[in-house]
Amino acid sequence: MNTITTRGQRFAVTDSGHGPAVLFLHGNLMDSTMWDDVVLPGFRCIRFDFRLHGATADDGLPFTYWDAARDAVGILDALDVPAAHLVGHSQGGFTALRAALLAPERVTSLSLIDSAADAFPGAALAQMARIRDGFAAGAVTETGSAVLELLLGSRAAEAHWLPRLRRQPAGRLSRAVSVLMGADSAAHRLAEITAPALVVHGAADQPIPPGAGAALAAALPGAKPVELLDIVAHTPPVTHPAETAALLRSFLGEHG
Repeated sequence: MNTITTRGQRFAVTDSGHGPAVLFLHGNLMDSTMWDDVVLPGFRCIRFDFRLHGATADDGLPFTYWDAARDAVGILDALDVPAAHLVGHSQGGFTALRAALLAPERVTSLSLIDSAADAFPGAALAQMARIRDGFAAGAVTETGSAVLELLLGSRAAEAHWLPRLRRQPAGRLSRAVSVLMGADSAAHRLAEITAPALVVHGAADQPIPPGAGAALAAALPGAKPVELLDIVAHTPPVTHPAETAALLRSFLGEHG
């Protein structure tokens, strides 16, 4: 893992493989290692830890997903990559959509996994507020266990990710959730995004229900109907990496 400084932040970045560039954008409270088992031979795979996540050394301040989109483009600039396929999970999908609006010429295609274009409704915000406040109070183990059960639906995956959360400062985790809560709606601008798009969603996703993925696919001009993964929760790149990779390889092979 290397460090790239862009836009005043020091991002932890992994860059491996050869071929068309794919930029992976991870979900909230995760980090770039969530893509470890999503194998894409024949592609240059670039991953980074968002601000307030993983090994990135940032200023500790909240950001927006428009900021994150500019960060992503800044990392492509630093690596001299003119355009890339963007693969985003959850908040990574929010970021990919905004990158496609800000710099469409830098986006070869979009793969959006368990993501959405609308702002979160009130009930979801109330649930996230409890998570934010739990982390802020220092209850990282209790809050982390509850949120990982919601995100992963897999005891084995939860056992792997809980220690990673424990290594993060409680205040940093709380601020990361605040960023998620502040996501604005981009639904009214989806018709502007003409890049080819793949939308994948876990059929058992609770934080972002499958209907949000279906609506996203229906509104993007370059997307086919949503690909639903049966009995899969919110984070298929972690819990079902082989199925996720197969869909990506097929889509990227078609558009690469």
